[in-house]
Amino acid sequence: MRVTAVVFDMDGVLIDSEPVWERVRRDYIAEKGGRWLPDTQKRLMGMSTGEWSRYLAGELGVGEAPEQVADEVIERMAAHYDREVPLLPGAVAAVQRMSRNWPLGLASSSPRALIDTVLGRTGLIEFFEVTFSTEEVDRGKPAPDVYVAAAGFLRRKTTECAAVEDSSNGLRAAHAAGMRVIAAPRPEYPLDPDARALAAAVVDGLDDLTPALVAGRES
Repeated sequence: MRVTAVVFDMDGVLIDSEPVWERVRRDYIAEKGGRWLPDTQKRLMGMSTGEWSRYLAGELGVGEAPEQVADEVIERMAAHYDREVPLLPGAVAAVQRMSRNWPLGLASSSPRALIDTVLGRTGLIEFFEVTFSTEEVDRGKPAPDVYVAAAGFLRRKTTECAAVEDSSNGLRAAHAAGMRVIAAPRPEYPLDPDARALAAAVVDGLDDLTPALVAGRES
């Protein structure tokens, strides 16, 4: 497979936001009298806004309408990003490095408002030809919809794209789309073995994300 475009995930790949999402949602659920389950964070990673707000409202016992849950949690996340965008080490350099070789897309489970805030505040928006939220497709990750949409707007076949992902559901989504998957997992959220097996390569950090690795010219 010849790589002709690269699609990045955002949360956990470019920004260290999963701990922020977890803290914000945990606090919100506690305030609303709901319950946080042992597998909640793993299940939430990759869900679209509609999916996770229904999950919080229903299964986790938050006594509000899903639309209100989404608005209130996103407002808290936006307030955090107004104070600080937690860029991961090497994120800007990795995006710049890839952009010198391929057109870039972004396929994120974050809502559109937070994608635009993060990319705008960090200046990364100039490097992406297309950005997609799972809000804008039918299904969130692990379904492939957001990756299929990003490839389509890049005018590439999904099988010509490489994806950079951190989560198990993200890897499953990109692989289901037919992309070459590079895993960049966060140590606090280890990959499920079946998801890790889908990766063509695994990097410990974005400094290791090289054009040769993405293109499959490195073992």
